[in-house]
Amino acid sequence: MANGETILVTGVSGFVGAAVARVMAAEGWRVRGLARATSPATNLQNFPGEIVRGDMLDRASIERALEGCTALAHVAADYRLWAPDPEEIVRHNREGTRAVMEAALAAGVKRIVYTSSVATIAPLDGGAAGEDRPLTEQTAIGAYKRSKVVAERLVEQMVAEQGLPAVIVNPSTPIGPRDVKPTPTGRILVEAATGKIPAFVDTGLNLVHVDDVARGHLLALEKGVPGRRYILGGEDVSLQEMLAEVARLVGRKPPTIRLPRLPLMPLAVVSEAWGRVTGREPMLTRDALRMAKYRMFFSSERAKAELGYTARPWQAAVADAIGWFRQEGMIG
Repeated sequence: MANGETILVTGVSGFVGAAVARVMAAEGWRVRGLARATSPATNLQNFPGEIVRGDMLDRASIERALEGCTALAHVAADYRLWAPDPEEIVRHNREGTRAVMEAALAAGVKRIVYTSSVATIAPLDGGAAGEDRPLTEQTAIGAYKRSKVVAERLVEQMVAEQGLPAVIVNPSTPIGPRDVKPTPTGRILVEAATGKIPAFVDTGLNLVHVDDVARGHLLALEKGVPGRRYILGGEDVSLQEMLAEVARLVGRKPPTIRLPRLPLMPLAVVSEAWGRVTGREPMLTRDALRMAKYRMFFSSERAKAELGYTARPWQAAVADAIGWFRQEGMIG
């Protein structure tokens, strides 16, 4: 229990940030949530604390938000797998993290959880990767992965050189309620539930309920070692299995056509070009196809052993996600 201490949670209008704020409040923290003025309001309704307006790229707004806080959960990030200017994603996540962490040091915050991603970890061919396989900026595929690698290395450097009291958590692929935008994985669930994904590529991912990820943040805040990384994952699942489970939940036939990756590259090029014209994120990108070569399977054994972390079955996470999308009218 936090005994009424105040924690700042950034990115509370977003998917993971909203879940983290609710878990912290339930554990006795006084929650102050940082959200941009332009953020969607869905996850701010019935918020269990105080909302302050600001931006992770605005150092002054971060400093104001941190006044009186003894802890920080920096969850906010530019979570786009594609942008017309890919370097914008890298700049946002690097400079936003720098601004937040420097402000936290200046404010004397005692405990920090920084939300990274398994995007910073090299997948293991034929197995589940752990925290001992860090990617470099040069080996990361795509702007989003590079941005998270750069930001994570910045936090590690500040821990080592400036005594930043930050524990790093690496969520795998969170799904569940309150996925307002939705996230790239949430979008796949919606598209699959509405019958718009008739085929699949042979790949896999580690699915975890967003509320389990949020609970992992709390455990990391309480028990984690500064500078140490903890994968917050669930279960390894093939894309075909996930799509079949969605089909079962909504009463559709599961897709059975397996598509090879390389012949899809020209379609990805066209999709990206159209995205640059319209400004909308393309459904298929070259980076996504490159990443699909690897099964993104990960191990949470360190978090289980050192933090007491647990996660529910992946099917429950899919069911909660589909139920929320249906409730919000995103699935008919």
